[in-house]
Amino acid sequence: MILDTLENAERYFDLHPLFSKVVEFIKNTDVARLEPGSVEIDGKKLFVNISNGPGIEKDESNVELHKRYIDVQYVISGVEYMGWIAASECIRPIGEYDAENDYLFCEDEPTAWMTVKPGQFAVFFPEDGHQPMISKGNIHKLIFKILAW
Repeated sequence: MILDTLENAERYFDLHPLFSKVVEFIKNTDVARLEPGSVEIDGKKLFVNISNGPGIEKDESNVELHKRYIDVQYVISGVEYMGWIAASECIRPIGEYDAENDYLFCEDEPTAWMTVKPGQFAVFFPEDGHQPMISKGNIHKLIFKILAW
């Protein structure tokens, strides 16, 4: 898991060849005007889901896991709280892994919480469980999905 600001994003380009395309998209797009939906950037290897709506309470959501995709979550406006737990510590799954949509929800509790403000991003690898969208206000954000390897 990584939490940082856009100004430091280039430090992470060596982690995955598509990270630079994520930063290029953010810097070359008027992200504040993006409406909810999905945009393909590099086919199924890299796309972004745009979310703009009210946050939720901690007890209204669950930890999520992904096996195939890395999440890069960039906050445009609002303040979001995100929970983190090692995927290996997630032992209370809710249902089965959805391979088509690459997710599994779990009832486990995050072991760490972070505050993500506008201009900041969090990166969650397949080994990172995460619980996003926690906020008392509105959150406008980009959720980039990068095919892991």
